[in-house]
Amino acid sequence: MDVVEENKDIIIGGKTVSPGEEKLLKISIDRLPTGTLIDIPVYVFNSKRPGPTILVQAGLHGDEINGIEIVRRMMSEKQFNVKKGAVIAVPILNIFGFIHFSRDVPDGKDVNRSFPGTKKGSMASRMAYHYLNEIIHQIDFGIDLHTGGGQRNNYPQIRYTQEDAQSAKLAEVFNAPITFSSKLIKGSFRNAAFSMNKPTVVFEAGESMRFDDFAILEGMKGVSNVLNYFGMTPEADLKTKNQRKTTHLTNRRWLRAPTAGMFIPKITNGSELVKGQVLGIVTDTFGKRTKQIKAPFDGVVFCINHQAVVNQGEALFHVGEQD
Repeated sequence: MDVVEENKDIIIGGKTVSPGEEKLLKISIDRLPTGTLIDIPVYVFNSKRPGPTILVQAGLHGDEINGIEIVRRMMSEKQFNVKKGAVIAVPILNIFGFIHFSRDVPDGKDVNRSFPGTKKGSMASRMAYHYLNEIIHQIDFGIDLHTGGGQRNNYPQIRYTQEDAQSAKLAEVFNAPITFSSKLIKGSFRNAAFSMNKPTVVFEAGESMRFDDFAILEGMKGVSNVLNYFGMTPEADLKTKNQRKTTHLTNRRWLRAPTAGMFIPKITNGSELVKGQVLGIVTDTFGKRTKQIKAPFDGVVFCINHQAVVNQGEALFHVGEQD
């Protein structure tokens, strides 16, 4: 009689999730000044059949709520109930930032600049250390869900590591409206994952502290594409055929405010642009001095700053040429 191979156990916070089990686990991090314990909730969906373990995480920055909603909806709709392999879903990594409506933790540190972290360091450093040591060695691939910071609105985009062919393939499978490679940032989760040979992509969409249904649906679709690609979902759920093709960007550039004043965009995010086209203006309150921001090349705009009043040098548009 043939022996049916089972999937591996997943162990987080000293708790085991055996093949065929689903559990909510917690990684203890710190306490509030009131003594209230703060921990990171980790949902594990472990199939009986062997397959890849995919990490889907959000809320690394506490004010980036579109990613949090992507994970919540997919769990609510039972899209992580995979038929093989496992999904580790983390809806809110930075609990401290989330409850304070902040990108960072209370001491002002950015968790996504604190990896791999240290056991006795700052709050952000300890959070990075415990999270990395509990989870990263158990995954095969990672999807890190983000939202535009400040008042910058990111058109749905997937970023991969150029030096990692598997990361590039993962981005291709995700199939966001826009795809490009981006440099690894020291202290980031993606950089730490790369150093541990764990291919990871970053999805950016929408604007912090604002729900964007288009961004959320694109993120859900992308994560679903990845699960489908690895055969982790029922065949009836395969929806990857005949999808629109992603736009690959190169030669990305930030266009900045030529002067201080009121900023008025003249183009919709995600639109194609033509060299010399007026993308927006910066004007004084009397309408006497107006500066135009023009497209430096043919391409696409994939981020717009929604700040109404800007200072000279502030980033207003992120544009790129199509590959």
